[in-house]
Amino acid sequence: MQHIVTYPTSLAQWQALVNEATVGAHIRLNEDLESYLVFLLMRFTNQPQIAESVLAIDFLSAFTDKALDKAVQLQDVGDKCLLLAGLFPGRAERKHVRISYFVHLGQSAYSSLSTVSRQSLATLFNDLSDAFVPLTDVLLTARSLNHQSCLTPLQAEELYHDTRSNAAKNALPAGCVVNADLKQRTSKN
Repeated sequence: MQHIVTYPTSLAQWQALVNEATVGAHIRLNEDLESYLVFLLMRFTNQPQIAESVLAIDFLSAFTDKALDKAVQLQDVGDKCLLLAGLFPGRAERKHVRISYFVHLGQSAYSSLSTVSRQSLATLFNDLSDAFVPLTDVLLTARSLNHQSCLTPLQAEELYHDTRSNAAKNALPAGCVVNADLKQRTSKN
């Protein structure tokens, strides 16, 4: 039987979950990335409407709408993509896209954001873009801390093939990774 552990604040609870997931995923996040992830989880705890967004339109609107703040829109797209790819990968299937769609769109949003932000934030958003797959892996690992993957075998194979996600690799049934690696090696020859 699992023990329920509670912490005095929601911040402490999210911090503990992220720490446990990074250990489980064998990933070391720098302090800025870990803090960003914890505060992202806190910010979206009571916002179930993230699944209703059409992220590609939001991403394009950031470049075309003059009335809206480009940086805010890009950050919103990157954040939602990270949450959908890592915590709610089933949404990809419902939207008839691969999970890697959220990964690539989120990376692009954070990368674009790094070019329009002041220097101190530009570095953070560039790091978020570069570490998008490991951050997704942390969230996927957090979802599977009860020893059940939230990825179907097909989702795991596609995500591993598209992004080389370690969480996806670990969710694959035995033998599938060899086939995915072999397929990529033979296609390069």
